[in-house]
Amino acid sequence: MTHLNQRSGRGASASGLTLARLIQMWALIALGVLFASFTSAGIEYADNRTLLIVILLISLFNVLLRPLLILFALPFVILTFGLGILVINALLVHLTAFLVEGFIVASFWSSLWVAVVISAVTFLANLLFGPRRMRVSVTRAQGTRGETRKRRDDDIIDV
Repeated sequence: MTHLNQRSGRGASASGLTLARLIQMWALIALGVLFASFTSAGIEYADNRTLLIVILLISLFNVLLRPLLILFALPFVILTFGLGILVINALLVHLTAFLVEGFIVASFWSSLWVAVVISAVTFLANLLFGPRRMRVSVTRAQGTRGETRKRRDDDIIDV
């Protein structure tokens, strides 16, 4: 369900995926696929319509299938120190190539190249245009007469 964020005026969903974030994700996937197709002979797309379908399918797979695959392959992802996620992304690209006529990925290594390029483009875009870090400060509350409240250390839970 989508609701309007009162402070920013933008729509937001319960999962935190806003329309602006979705468009940004599509643009980054498009840049990644374009760059990968220009730098590798094993990746081709027939026309702009095919590219649009590829972008939409990869986005859909990233939202629906990728979390499930990461969950099921969690031991593999942990043992490879997170590099297994690139393999999962490559499998999703390969699945997209299987489903979309006109999008040709020659081998698994070409799919892995697309996954690496999309990840690199996304990383660079988030580094350059991502949200700025916020500073949080915590202060202790003062009592009504200016004295600090005594701390209660008796809130211990024994298991």
